[in-house]
Amino acid sequence: MSTINDTLPTVTLKPGEADRILAGHPWVYQNEVLRFTDNVKDGEFVQVRDHHTRLLGAGFYNSKSKISVRILAPDRIRPNEAFFEERIRAALAVRQKHLPNATSFRVVNAESDFLSGLIVDKYEDVLVVQISALGMDQRKEHIVAALQKIFSPRAIMERSDVASRKFEGLEAANGILAGECDGKIAVNLNGLKFETDLIGGHKTGMYLDQQANYQAVSELGKGGQVLDCFSFLGGFGLHAARAGAAHVHLLDQSEDAIEASKRNAATNGLADQCSFDTINVFDWLKNNTAVKPHERVIPRFDLIILDPPSFTRNRASVPDALRGYKEIHLRALKLLKPGGTLATFCCSHHVSPELFQDTLLSAAFDTRHVLRRVATYAQSPDHPIIPMIPETEYLKGFAFEKVR
Repeated sequence: MSTINDTLPTVTLKPGEADRILAGHPWVYQNEVLRFTDNVKDGEFVQVRDHHTRLLGAGFYNSKSKISVRILAPDRIRPNEAFFEERIRAALAVRQKHLPNATSFRVVNAESDFLSGLIVDKYEDVLVVQISALGMDQRKEHIVAALQKIFSPRAIMERSDVASRKFEGLEAANGILAGECDGKIAVNLNGLKFETDLIGGHKTGMYLDQQANYQAVSELGKGGQVLDCFSFLGGFGLHAARAGAAHVHLLDQSEDAIEASKRNAATNGLADQCSFDTINVFDWLKNNTAVKPHERVIPRFDLIILDPPSFTRNRASVPDALRGYKEIHLRALKLLKPGGTLATFCCSHHVSPELFQDTLLSAAFDTRHVLRRVATYAQSPDHPIIPMIPETEYLKGFAFEKVR
């Protein structure tokens, strides 16, 4: 790695604030800074030291952000094209080890790959870059050059439209950084083709973090009736259909997503096994579990999949989110046959696996059902988890069988 011995501007931390950084967390918050060198420019590369002047690392400074420094390395390095090439190649090696057959995956997952503020997704022969930090944004040219050298992609696109950019003093930035692409691409996930819009789709186009879970959950619905809630492009539902489900019903409130799911089903030869509803999932679940007094809901499904978008963006909204999670679990359990399986996911970092499971079990208690946990899920390995960086772990999921 390219190192530097020149004097860098220095950010000095207050007493007691160094341990988290030494343990590997890359963020230095504003309130942890004791002092910094005069005239440090936003986006400048700085060294971070504790109050005893011990070197803790080096990274990008930004006075506009609550995260004053995003550390890239424990040593002083040059954040040039060679650095980005080396770091991205290291990240790619992790994916090649753990997802050896994947052709579409996340190449760089920001803090998980020690490149805070940078995401790079590979969709077949097109790369999509998402930058959420000022220091990375100022070095976009180096990043693009490194990506071209490593991948020789047909195109490199930018989807830097995340809300967090405004906290870095940045405006949204979308467009083509290199090559040519109209944004439409057929993405291969586990041997199935998914029509994807890299310009207008969710995140950078689709949810790559569920790639491994699509395959794992699909095996639970063989020969049965499957309900795929919040289906988006049909990831879970079409995998279940290919695995041998008798029928799959897919629900999403987005008409565009449902129409794309229909086309994906046809492309993969699965249309005859699938049906679709464009509807708010909460409304559908409520309508299909409503009964008159002294009537009971007739369970209809052998596998129900709940993969909603995040119900919470901050800790303050967690209680409301938990009420939403409990509501969909209450309804789903009523529709699940005895012996059937509920596969459920939560993508909010602010809701821990324990809290998410407790919410599900509370719904089971209220509906007088006993559940057997048969699987635990996390994000696919192209979204690595660094335990010392809790923010890197956000997706959690469980599969529960309905015992009675």
